[in-house]
Amino acid sequence: MTPQRIGILHPGEMGISVAAAAQNGGHTVCWASRGRSADTKERAKKFGLRDLETIDELCKECSVVISVCPPHAAESVAGVVVASSYKGLFVDANAIAPQRLIRIGESMTRAGIRFVDGGIIGLPAWKPGSTWLYLSGPDAAEVAACFSAGPLETQVLGPAIGKASALKMCYAAYTKGTAALLCGILGTAESLGVREDLFNQWKREDAKFLDESISRVRFVTSKAWRWSAEMDEISRTFSDAGMPGEFHAAAAEIYRRLARFKGSPATPPLEDVLAALLEGAPENV
Repeated sequence: MTPQRIGILHPGEMGISVAAAAQNGGHTVCWASRGRSADTKERAKKFGLRDLETIDELCKECSVVISVCPPHAAESVAGVVVASSYKGLFVDANAIAPQRLIRIGESMTRAGIRFVDGGIIGLPAWKPGSTWLYLSGPDAAEVAACFSAGPLETQVLGPAIGKASALKMCYAAYTKGTAALLCGILGTAESLGVREDLFNQWKREDAKFLDESISRVRFVTSKAWRWSAEMDEISRTFSDAGMPGEFHAAAAEIYRRLARFKGSPATPPLEDVLAALLEGAPENV
């Protein structure tokens, strides 16, 4: 396809890999540095993103704008784009509930902006076959073409807005939801004084499961601050679909208790993770 100028809001760990994948296809990738962290600025500089400073300027220069931000910020970022009088193609690739995504899309359509629903599954896209950008909406194929050079994989799910976000929510409900469940189980076992007994039972059944469970609980700490909001979105998704949303609402609370580890350079020991989980709990009676 003809090279385009693509804006990324905002190039965090996932967003910068999306930006790099677009660059692989010969596209110029821009971003807006005003108000962003030093880490984000360094990331954008490392990959040669063109800094247009403000979202207003980015919307003037770019024909495609892709939002990859924490779930809680999705609507505010979209609102700034609408206020800029942007008239191009906007991709919301955030982990949010389908109904919320549809509302954002409706506001953009009213403003004359073409809108595509996106859902990213996988770790940052640095190798082929590891990360998928699912897309839905009438203009989804146009977005997929921007990443034809890889390594970000794409799949179009059809013209209905909300399909890509629904798939993302259902997928993360299991992968990230079960990690929260493991955190809750280990926190409860620690509180009741049976953690080692539980570990011994798991060893009898499957020693590999024990090691994997401990690794998962320790690994989620660096992402918990972001995943808590994602669990809230999944809870809403379940409720809107007529399913109980309480499990993932509880998962959100578990991740909120681990949010203190944001920015930590090292994976904390299990004992520190358990202490954080239990410090957020009411006293035992």
